[in-house]
Amino acid sequence: MTETLVKVDLTKSAYENENVHNRWHPDIPMIAWVKPGDDFKLECYDWTGGQIKNDDSAEDIRDVDLSQVHFLSGPVGVKGAEPGDLLVVDILDIGVFEEQQWGFNGVFAKQNGGGFLTEHFPEARKSIWDFEGLFAKSRHIPGVRFAGLIHPGLIGCLPSRQLLGEWNTREKALFDTDPERVPGLANMPYAPTAHMGRLQGDAAKQAAAEGARTVPPREHGGNCDIKDLSRGCRIFFPVYVDGAGLSMGDLHFSQGDGEITFCGAIEMPGWAHLRVDLIKGGMAKYGIKNPIFQPSPIKPTYNDYLIFEGISVDEQGKQHYLDVHIAYRQACLNAIEYLKKFGYTGAQAYSILGTAPVEGKVSGVVDVPNACATLFLPTEIFDFDIKPNANGPIQAVQGSELPIAFWNK
Repeated sequence: MTETLVKVDLTKSAYENENVHNRWHPDIPMIAWVKPGDDFKLECYDWTGGQIKNDDSAEDIRDVDLSQVHFLSGPVGVKGAEPGDLLVVDILDIGVFEEQQWGFNGVFAKQNGGGFLTEHFPEARKSIWDFEGLFAKSRHIPGVRFAGLIHPGLIGCLPSRQLLGEWNTREKALFDTDPERVPGLANMPYAPTAHMGRLQGDAAKQAAAEGARTVPPREHGGNCDIKDLSRGCRIFFPVYVDGAGLSMGDLHFSQGDGEITFCGAIEMPGWAHLRVDLIKGGMAKYGIKNPIFQPSPIKPTYNDYLIFEGISVDEQGKQHYLDVHIAYRQACLNAIEYLKKFGYTGAQAYSILGTAPVEGKVSGVVDVPNACATLFLPTEIFDFDIKPNANGPIQAVQGSELPIAFWNK
Protein backbone atom coordinates (compact mmCIF):
# COMPACT_ATOMS: atom_id res chain seq x y z
CA MET A 1 0.00 0.00 0.00
CA THR A 2 1.45 3.35 -1.08
CA GLU A 3 1.80 5.78 1.82
CA THR A 4 0.12 9.18 1.64
CA LEU A 5 2.70 11.56 3.12
CA VAL A 6 0.49 14.66 3.08
CA LYS A 7 -3.25 14.63 3.72
CA VAL A 8 -5.47 17.71 3.47
CA ASP A 9 -8.86 18.50 4.96
CA LEU A 10 -10.69 20.85 2.61
CA THR A 11 -12.96 21.98 5.44
CA LYS A 12 -10.02 23.45 7.38
CA SER A 13 -7.57 26.28 6.71
CA ALA A 14 -4.30 25.36 5.04
CA TYR A 15 -2.56 27.34 7.79
CA GLU A 16 -3.60 24.59 10.22
CA ASN A 17 -1.67 21.97 8.23
CA GLU A 18 2.01 21.72 9.20
CA ASN A 19 2.77 19.62 6.10
CA VAL A 20 2.26 22.48 3.64
CA HIS A 21 4.05 25.79 3.08
CA ASN A 22 3.59 28.86 0.87
CA ARG A 23 7.13 30.26 0.57
CA TRP A 24 10.46 28.90 -0.70
CA HIS A 25 13.25 28.80 1.88
CA PRO A 26 16.07 26.31 2.59
CA ASP A 27 15.25 26.17 6.32
CA ILE A 28 11.75 24.72 5.87
CA PRO A 29 11.93 21.27 7.51
CA MET A 30 11.22 18.10 5.55
CA ILE A 31 7.83 16.61 6.39
CA ALA A 32 9.03 13.07 5.60
CA TRP A 33 12.02 11.21 4.19
CA VAL A 34 11.99 8.65 1.38
CA LYS A 35 14.66 6.59 -0.40
CA PRO A 36 15.53 6.61 -4.11
CA GLY A 37 13.10 4.24 -5.80
CA ASP A 38 10.28 4.89 -3.31
CA ASP A 39 6.79 5.93 -4.36
CA PHE A 40 4.32 7.94 -2.30
CA LYS A 41 1.22 10.11 -2.54
CA LEU A 42 0.67 13.79 -1.77
CA GLU A 43 -2.71 15.44 -1.35
CA CYS A 44 -2.88 19.13 -2.28
CA TYR A 45 -5.07 22.15 -1.65
CA ASP A 46 -6.08 24.29 -4.58
CA TRP A 47 -3.56 27.09 -5.04
CA THR A 48 -5.64 29.61 -3.07
CA GLY A 49 -6.25 27.30 -0.12
CA GLY A 50 -10.02 27.19 -0.68
CA GLN A 51 -10.73 30.89 -1.17
CA ILE A 52 -12.85 30.32 -4.31
CA LYS A 53 -16.41 28.92 -4.12
CA ASN A 54 -18.70 27.07 -6.52
CA ASP A 55 -21.20 29.85 -7.17
CA ASP A 56 -22.16 32.44 -9.79
CA SER A 57 -20.34 35.41 -8.25
CA ALA A 58 -16.86 36.66 -9.11
CA GLU A 59 -16.46 38.57 -5.84
CA ASP A 60 -14.20 35.87 -4.40
CA ILE A 61 -11.91 36.15 -7.46
CA ARG A 62 -11.85 39.93 -7.01
CA ASP A 63 -11.10 39.70 -3.29
CA VAL A 64 -8.67 36.75 -3.19
CA ASP A 65 -5.58 37.34 -1.05
CA LEU A 66 -2.71 36.55 -3.42
CA SER A 67 -0.11 37.03 -0.70
CA GLN A 68 -1.19 33.63 0.66
CA VAL A 69 -0.53 31.54 -2.45
CA HIS A 70 0.57 28.92 -3.33
CA PHE A 71 -0.06 26.27 -0.66
CA LEU A 72 2.41 23.46 -1.41
CA SER A 73 2.50 19.94 -0.01
CA GLY A 74 5.97 19.06 1.27
CA PRO A 75 8.88 19.37 1.30
CA VAL A 76 9.75 15.67 0.99
CA GLY A 77 13.37 14.77 1.66
CA VAL A 78 15.14 12.14 -0.46
CA LYS A 79 17.90 10.29 1.35
CA GLY A 80 21.29 10.69 -0.29
CA ALA A 81 20.32 13.72 -2.40
CA GLU A 82 23.05 16.38 -2.45
CA PRO A 83 23.55 19.72 -4.21
CA GLY A 84 24.53 19.07 -7.83
CA ASP A 85 22.44 15.90 -8.16
CA LEU A 86 19.36 15.53 -10.32
CA LEU A 87 16.16 14.43 -8.62
CA VAL A 88 14.16 12.21 -10.96
CA VAL A 89 10.41 12.46 -10.36
CA ASP A 90 7.92 10.18 -12.09
CA ILE A 91 4.29 11.29 -11.95
CA LEU A 92 2.66 7.87 -11.77
CA ASP A 93 -0.89 9.12 -11.40
CA ILE A 94 -2.77 12.27 -10.52
CA GLY A 95 -6.45 12.95 -9.89
CA VAL A 96 -9.36 14.79 -8.32
CA PHE A 97 -10.95 14.27 -4.91
CA GLU A 98 -14.18 12.28 -4.95
CA GLU A 99 -15.82 14.95 -2.78
CA GLN A 100 -14.98 17.87 -5.11
CA GLN A 101 -15.81 17.18 -8.74
CA TRP A 102 -15.40 20.76 -9.92
CA GLY A 103 -12.77 23.41 -10.46
CA PHE A 104 -12.57 27.11 -11.27
CA ASN A 105 -10.98 29.50 -13.72
CA GLY A 106 -10.46 33.16 -12.89
CA VAL A 107 -9.71 36.37 -14.73
CA PHE A 108 -8.02 38.43 -12.03
CA ALA A 109 -8.62 42.14 -11.56
CA LYS A 110 -5.86 44.32 -12.94
CA GLN A 111 -5.28 45.74 -9.44
CA ASN A 112 -4.92 42.23 -8.00
CA GLY A 113 -2.63 40.17 -10.20
CA GLY A 114 -4.10 40.91 -13.60
CA GLY A 115 -3.31 38.54 -16.45
CA PHE A 116 -1.78 38.25 -19.89
CA LEU A 117 -4.52 40.43 -21.43
CA THR A 118 -5.31 42.55 -18.37
CA GLU A 119 -5.55 45.79 -20.36
CA HIS A 120 -8.39 44.23 -22.34
CA PHE A 121 -10.04 42.44 -19.39
CA PRO A 122 -9.32 44.52 -16.26
CA GLU A 123 -12.19 43.28 -14.06
CA ALA A 124 -12.48 40.03 -12.12
CA ARG A 125 -14.43 37.18 -13.71
CA LYS A 126 -14.99 33.53 -12.91
CA SER A 127 -16.10 30.32 -14.57
CA ILE A 128 -16.90 27.07 -12.77
CA TRP A 129 -16.11 23.78 -14.51
CA ASP A 130 -17.78 20.49 -13.67
CA PHE A 131 -15.84 17.24 -14.13
CA GLU A 132 -17.36 14.29 -15.99
CA GLY A 133 -14.64 11.68 -15.67
CA LEU A 134 -12.00 12.76 -18.19
CA PHE A 135 -14.06 15.72 -19.40
CA ALA A 136 -14.89 19.23 -18.22
CA LYS A 137 -17.71 21.60 -19.11
CA SER A 138 -18.92 24.90 -17.67
CA ARG A 139 -22.37 26.33 -17.05
CA HIS A 140 -20.81 29.73 -17.71
CA ILE A 141 -19.46 28.86 -21.17
CA PRO A 142 -21.91 26.89 -23.31
CA GLY A 143 -21.03 24.85 -26.37
CA VAL A 144 -17.62 23.59 -25.28
CA ARG A 145 -16.46 20.33 -23.63
CA PHE A 146 -12.98 18.86 -23.59
CA ALA A 147 -10.80 16.16 -22.08
CA GLY A 148 -8.54 17.32 -19.27
CA LEU A 149 -4.80 16.80 -18.92
CA ILE A 150 -4.41 16.91 -15.12
CA HIS A 151 -1.05 18.25 -13.97
CA PRO A 152 0.66 20.18 -11.17
CA GLY A 153 1.11 23.82 -12.09
CA LEU A 154 3.82 24.04 -9.44
CA ILE A 155 6.45 21.46 -8.51
CA GLY A 156 10.08 21.93 -7.51
CA CYS A 157 12.82 21.57 -4.91
CA LEU A 158 14.02 23.84 -2.12
CA PRO A 159 16.57 26.52 -3.04
CA SER A 160 19.96 26.88 -1.40
CA ARG A 161 20.56 30.00 0.68
CA GLN A 162 22.76 31.37 -2.10
CA LEU A 163 20.10 30.75 -4.75
CA LEU A 164 17.40 32.31 -2.59
CA GLY A 165 19.58 35.42 -2.22
CA GLU A 166 20.02 35.62 -5.99
CA TRP A 167 16.28 35.41 -6.53
CA ASN A 168 15.45 38.14 -4.04
CA THR A 169 18.22 40.45 -5.28
CA ARG A 170 17.39 40.26 -8.97
CA GLU A 171 13.61 40.45 -8.46
CA LYS A 172 13.96 43.42 -6.11
CA ALA A 173 16.07 45.21 -8.73
CA LEU A 174 13.32 44.71 -11.29
CA PHE A 175 10.60 45.72 -8.82
CA ASP A 176 12.46 48.94 -7.97
CA THR A 177 12.42 50.10 -11.60
CA ASP A 178 8.69 50.80 -11.23
CA PRO A 179 7.46 50.06 -7.69
CA GLU A 180 4.04 51.65 -8.26
CA ARG A 181 3.23 49.61 -11.37
CA VAL A 182 -0.16 47.88 -11.45
CA PRO A 183 0.02 44.92 -11.65
CA GLY A 184 3.42 44.74 -9.97
CA LEU A 185 6.61 43.74 -11.74
CA ALA A 186 7.49 41.17 -9.07
CA ASN A 187 6.25 39.88 -5.72
CA MET A 188 8.62 40.62 -2.85
CA PRO A 189 8.91 38.59 0.39
CA TYR A 190 5.93 39.25 2.66
CA ALA A 191 6.02 37.81 6.15
CA PRO A 192 2.46 38.46 7.48
CA THR A 193 0.81 35.70 5.42
CA ALA A 194 3.77 33.32 5.17
CA HIS A 195 3.24 29.70 6.19
CA MET A 196 6.62 28.08 6.79
CA GLY A 197 5.44 24.52 7.35
CA ARG A 198 6.99 22.91 10.44
CA LEU A 199 9.42 25.77 11.04
CA GLN A 200 8.58 27.48 14.33
CA GLY A 201 9.53 30.40 16.58
CA ASP A 202 12.13 33.04 15.71
CA ALA A 203 13.53 30.85 12.93
CA ALA A 204 10.13 30.85 11.24
CA LYS A 205 9.84 34.64 11.58
CA GLN A 206 13.26 35.17 10.02
CA ALA A 207 12.57 32.75 7.18
CA ALA A 208 9.17 34.32 6.52
CA ALA A 209 10.81 37.73 6.11
CA GLU A 210 13.17 36.46 3.41
CA GLY A 211 11.31 33.50 1.91
CA ALA A 212 10.68 33.76 -1.83
CA ARG A 213 7.13 34.03 -3.06
CA THR A 214 5.90 31.07 -5.09
CA VAL A 215 4.43 33.02 -8.03
CA PRO A 216 7.13 32.68 -10.74
CA PRO A 217 9.05 29.72 -12.15
CA ARG A 218 12.75 29.73 -11.31
CA GLU A 219 15.86 27.54 -11.66
CA HIS A 220 14.50 24.93 -9.25
CA GLY A 221 11.23 24.46 -11.16
CA GLY A 222 8.41 26.12 -9.26
CA ASN A 223 5.35 27.63 -10.89
CA CYS A 224 6.09 26.67 -14.49
CA ASP A 225 2.47 25.81 -15.44
CA ILE A 226 3.49 23.26 -18.07
CA LYS A 227 0.37 21.34 -19.03
CA ASP A 228 2.31 18.29 -20.26
CA LEU A 229 3.57 17.43 -16.75
CA SER A 230 0.80 14.87 -16.41
CA ARG A 231 0.53 11.18 -15.47
CA GLY A 232 3.37 9.25 -17.07
CA CYS A 233 5.68 12.29 -17.12
CA ARG A 234 9.27 12.16 -15.85
CA ILE A 235 10.96 15.34 -14.56
CA PHE A 236 14.66 15.93 -13.77
CA PHE A 237 15.06 18.60 -11.09
CA PRO A 238 18.35 20.28 -10.08
CA VAL A 239 19.11 19.65 -6.40
CA TYR A 240 20.29 22.65 -4.38
CA VAL A 241 20.04 21.43 -0.75
CA ASP A 242 20.73 18.17 1.06
CA GLY A 243 17.64 16.00 0.67
CA ALA A 244 16.36 17.99 -2.34
CA GLY A 245 13.11 19.03 -0.60
CA LEU A 246 10.41 18.26 -3.17
CA SER A 247 7.14 20.18 -2.91
CA MET A 248 4.14 20.47 -5.21
CA GLY A 249 0.68 22.00 -5.52
CA ASP A 250 -1.47 24.21 -7.75
CA LEU A 251 -3.15 21.26 -9.48
CA HIS A 252 -4.90 21.89 -12.80
CA PHE A 253 -7.60 19.75 -14.42
CA SER A 254 -6.82 21.35 -17.79
CA GLN A 255 -4.94 24.35 -19.15
CA GLY A 256 -4.06 26.08 -22.40
CA ASP A 257 -0.43 26.90 -23.11
CA GLY A 258 0.51 30.12 -21.35
CA GLU A 259 -2.23 29.96 -18.66
CA ILE A 260 -3.11 33.36 -20.05
CA THR A 261 -5.81 34.52 -17.60
CA PHE A 262 -3.24 34.22 -14.72
CA CYS A 263 -5.64 31.99 -12.78
CA GLY A 264 -5.77 30.56 -16.24
CA ALA A 265 -6.23 26.84 -15.80
CA ILE A 266 -9.11 24.89 -14.28
CA GLU A 267 -7.82 25.04 -10.70
CA MET A 268 -8.57 22.24 -8.25
CA PRO A 269 -7.45 20.39 -5.13
CA GLY A 270 -6.42 16.79 -5.64
CA TRP A 271 -3.72 14.16 -5.21
CA ALA A 272 -0.61 12.87 -6.95
CA HIS A 273 1.21 9.54 -6.86
CA LEU A 274 4.97 10.07 -7.34
CA ARG A 275 8.16 8.02 -7.49
CA VAL A 276 11.64 9.49 -6.98
CA ASP A 277 15.18 8.54 -7.90
CA LEU A 278 18.60 10.23 -8.11
CA ILE A 279 21.28 10.86 -10.71
CA LYS A 280 24.39 11.65 -8.69
CA GLY A 281 26.24 14.69 -10.02
CA GLY A 282 23.65 15.00 -12.75
CA MET A 283 23.67 18.78 -13.00
CA ALA A 284 27.31 18.86 -14.12
CA LYS A 285 27.06 15.67 -16.18
CA TYR A 286 24.29 17.09 -18.34
CA GLY A 287 24.89 20.84 -18.03
CA ILE A 288 21.51 21.39 -16.37
CA LYS A 289 20.53 24.51 -14.42
CA ASN A 290 16.76 24.37 -15.00
CA PRO A 291 14.53 21.27 -14.95
CA ILE A 292 14.02 19.15 -18.05
CA PHE A 293 11.27 16.60 -18.55
CA GLN A 294 9.88 13.80 -20.68
CA PRO A 295 6.18 14.45 -21.39
CA SER A 296 3.36 12.08 -20.63
CA PRO A 297 2.46 9.53 -23.33
CA ILE A 298 -1.19 10.27 -22.48
CA LYS A 299 -2.81 13.45 -23.74
CA PRO A 300 -6.13 14.49 -25.27
CA THR A 301 -6.19 13.57 -28.94
CA TYR A 302 -7.47 16.29 -31.24
CA ASN A 303 -6.84 16.04 -34.95
CA ASP A 304 -8.26 19.29 -36.27
CA TYR A 305 -7.11 22.79 -35.29
CA LEU A 306 -7.50 26.38 -36.33
CA ILE A 307 -4.12 28.08 -36.02
CA PHE A 308 -4.04 31.79 -35.22
CA GLU A 309 -0.91 33.82 -35.94
CA GLY A 310 0.41 36.85 -34.13
CA ILE A 311 3.37 39.11 -34.88
CA SER A 312 5.35 41.59 -32.80
CA VAL A 313 3.21 44.60 -33.69
CA ASP A 314 1.14 45.76 -30.69
CA GLU A 315 -2.48 46.88 -30.50
CA GLN A 316 -1.51 50.50 -31.20
CA GLY A 317 0.34 49.49 -34.36
CA LYS A 318 3.80 50.00 -32.85
CA GLN A 319 6.55 47.82 -34.29
CA HIS A 320 8.64 45.78 -31.82
CA TYR A 321 11.79 43.81 -32.53
CA LEU A 322 11.27 40.02 -32.46
CA ASP A 323 9.09 40.29 -29.35
CA VAL A 324 7.46 36.87 -28.82
CA HIS A 325 5.45 38.12 -25.81
CA ILE A 326 3.65 40.64 -28.01
CA ALA A 327 3.36 38.14 -30.86
CA TYR A 328 1.64 35.55 -28.64
CA ARG A 329 -0.64 38.24 -27.22
CA GLN A 330 -1.70 39.13 -30.75
CA ALA A 331 -2.34 35.46 -31.57
CA CYS A 332 -4.57 35.19 -28.49
CA LEU A 333 -6.42 38.41 -29.31
CA ASN A 334 -6.97 37.24 -32.88
CA ALA A 335 -8.48 33.97 -31.61
CA ILE A 336 -10.73 35.85 -29.18
CA GLU A 337 -12.04 38.15 -31.92
CA TYR A 338 -12.75 35.10 -34.06
CA LEU A 339 -14.70 33.29 -31.32
CA LYS A 340 -16.78 36.41 -30.63
CA LYS A 341 -18.27 35.98 -34.12
CA PHE A 342 -20.03 32.82 -32.89
CA GLY A 343 -21.72 34.59 -29.98
CA TYR A 344 -19.16 34.24 -27.22
CA THR A 345 -18.26 37.34 -25.27
CA GLY A 346 -14.62 38.33 -25.16
CA ALA A 347 -14.33 37.15 -21.55
CA GLN A 348 -15.80 33.73 -22.40
CA ALA A 349 -13.37 33.34 -25.30
CA TYR A 350 -10.49 34.42 -23.07
CA SER A 351 -11.46 31.75 -20.54
CA ILE A 352 -11.63 29.07 -23.25
CA LEU A 353 -8.06 29.83 -24.31
CA GLY A 354 -6.89 29.60 -20.70
CA THR A 355 -8.61 26.31 -19.87
CA ALA A 356 -8.87 24.21 -23.03
CA PRO A 357 -5.82 22.25 -24.28
CA VAL A 358 -4.73 24.88 -26.81
CA GLU A 359 -1.14 24.70 -28.07
CA GLY A 360 1.05 27.81 -28.06
CA LYS A 361 4.18 27.89 -30.15
CA VAL A 362 7.04 30.25 -30.94
CA SER A 363 7.01 29.78 -34.70
CA GLY A 364 9.64 32.24 -35.89
CA VAL A 365 12.32 34.42 -34.25
CA VAL A 366 14.70 35.14 -37.13
CA ASP A 367 12.70 37.20 -39.61
CA VAL A 368 13.38 40.75 -38.48
CA PRO A 369 11.58 42.72 -37.22
CA ASN A 370 8.63 40.38 -36.54
CA ALA A 371 8.59 37.30 -34.37
CA CYS A 372 5.71 34.96 -35.17
CA ALA A 373 3.77 33.13 -32.46
CA THR A 374 0.89 30.77 -33.09
CA LEU A 375 -2.04 29.45 -31.09
CA PHE A 376 -3.50 26.06 -32.06
CA LEU A 377 -7.21 25.91 -31.12
CA PRO A 378 -8.73 22.40 -31.33
CA THR A 379 -12.01 22.65 -33.25
CA GLU A 380 -13.36 19.37 -31.85
CA ILE A 381 -13.92 20.79 -28.36
CA PHE A 382 -16.94 22.75 -29.66
CA ASP A 383 -20.35 21.21 -30.27
CA PHE A 384 -20.74 23.30 -33.45
CA ASP A 385 -18.54 23.93 -36.48
CA ILE A 386 -16.17 26.88 -35.98
CA LYS A 387 -14.23 26.50 -39.24
CA PRO A 388 -14.56 29.31 -41.82
CA ASN A 389 -16.97 28.71 -44.69
CA ALA A 390 -18.80 30.69 -47.36
CA ASN A 391 -21.97 30.99 -45.25
CA GLY A 392 -20.22 32.81 -42.41
CA PRO A 393 -20.25 32.08 -38.67
CA ILE A 394 -23.40 30.82 -36.96
CA GLN A 395 -24.59 32.53 -33.78
CA ALA A 396 -24.30 29.36 -31.73
CA VAL A 397 -24.05 30.77 -28.20
CA GLN A 398 -26.01 33.80 -27.11
CA GLY A 399 -27.24 35.38 -23.93
CA SER A 400 -24.66 34.24 -21.38
CA GLU A 401 -21.60 35.81 -19.81
CA LEU A 402 -19.05 35.11 -17.09
CA PRO A 403 -19.83 36.43 -13.60
CA ILE A 404 -18.04 39.76 -13.14
CA ALA A 405 -17.00 41.72 -10.04
CA PHE A 406 -15.85 45.32 -10.37
CA TRP A 407 -12.89 46.63 -8.41
CA ASN A 408 -14.20 49.08 -5.82
CA LYS A 409 -11.54 49.17 -3.13
